[in-house]
Amino acid sequence: MSWIYIAIASLFEIGWAITLKYSEGFTKIVPSIITIILMILSFWFLSIGLKTLPVGTAYTVWTGLGAVGTVILGVILFKEPIEIRRFFCIGLILAGVIGLKITSAH
Repeated sequence: MSWIYIAIASLFEIGWAITLKYSEGFTKIVPSIITIILMILSFWFLSIGLKTLPVGTAYTVWTGLGAVGTVILGVILFKEPIEIRRFFCIGLILAGVIGLKITSAH
């Protein structure tokens, strides 16, 4: 169940990263409020997952999944450049996340 909490926390992390962009440096009130709520939810689910998972593994998976999702949505929503080198590096991050999950005793 802890891995599900980490996955949910990662989704909220992706959400707050994207809404942070829309908040334009916390100058737009609605996206700013949404960003803060998503940050709190992300940290809350991370903290639940950390009750039974090693902090280094859980934190790395949380940030790794968040980074991968944010890059993908950045390309879709903000027309960020699609370069093979970027996606190769994202693939390495994803491989590391999968490796940590597979080798985790939990």
